[in-house]
Amino acid sequence: MDCQQGRIIESLLTSYREEGGINHVDCGRLPSKPAIAALCEDLLHLLFPGFFDASEIPSAELEMLTSEHVASFRERMNVEVRRSLRLVHHGKSANPQQQAVDLVCDFLLTLPEVRRLLQTDVQAAYDGDPAARSFEEIILAYPGLEAIAIQRAAHTLFSLGVPLLPRMMTEWAHGRTGIDIHPGAQIGSHFFIDHGTGVVIGETCVIGHHVKLYHGVTLGARSFQKDDAGNPVKGIKRHPNVEDYVTIYPNATVLGGDTVIGARSTIGANVFLMQSVPPDRVYALGDQEHQIRDKTQGPSRRPAEALSGAPTA
Repeated sequence: MDCQQGRIIESLLTSYREEGGINHVDCGRLPSKPAIAALCEDLLHLLFPGFFDASEIPSAELEMLTSEHVASFRERMNVEVRRSLRLVHHGKSANPQQQAVDLVCDFLLTLPEVRRLLQTDVQAAYDGDPAARSFEEIILAYPGLEAIAIQRAAHTLFSLGVPLLPRMMTEWAHGRTGIDIHPGAQIGSHFFIDHGTGVVIGETCVIGHHVKLYHGVTLGARSFQKDDAGNPVKGIKRHPNVEDYVTIYPNATVLGGDTVIGARSTIGANVFLMQSVPPDRVYALGDQEHQIRDKTQGPSRRPAEALSGAPTA
């Protein structure tokens, strides 16, 4: 059967000419998604030496292996940062190669501080989850820690002004863990995401110290301001602040750039919030009526049991 290849090619070429904005032709190379994925993997090696390596690391060889990892990481990261800079500056940067070298060097110098924060995150997970038996279990098996580790590293790149790559890094972690944390979010020490799947934390969110989130929590934007042309205004505060020692339970949604969850407050499961909560409050849904019935009885029968377990009259 003739697959009409010539017609297929011509129709695609026509689409390429007519549908602008989603082509990248006659331009420099873009940052590579596979390369960023490999760099994220290597970053975990640098942040947690010995945890993600195929073989054990003797302390006598730690300096040599660290030197090899850093050299390899720098060389490949320089390439991706340079491509990112050229994309954003449209080739007009005076010296993107040297700028990339400087940015990658500055980034690598922040890793000890990232590790310091991650140690507090591991401690928070250990203290906050009775099921946690060891730090090793948390580092190797908790998706929340992996997402936080990549976000903390990506946040330093974001703060240095590196375009695009920080978002690619956190989206790599999002795909692996189901946890979506924008690299712009500012997160304090001792941060714990329990279970984690479905957590969303927006770009301008500011989270204090000793904060605990459960799965399905959204810290998002309420609406978007638009300019006179009807385009969304970029760079404004859109996401909430969460102060120290706050706990937010599963599937809670907190929205708005002027929304503040006060220190030591607790937000219950399934709560929808668009206003601030003072410190030291419990904000939860009220009582809800539930019904339990015997599945062996017909649908027209009254419930076989009340919530207390006592038989109905």
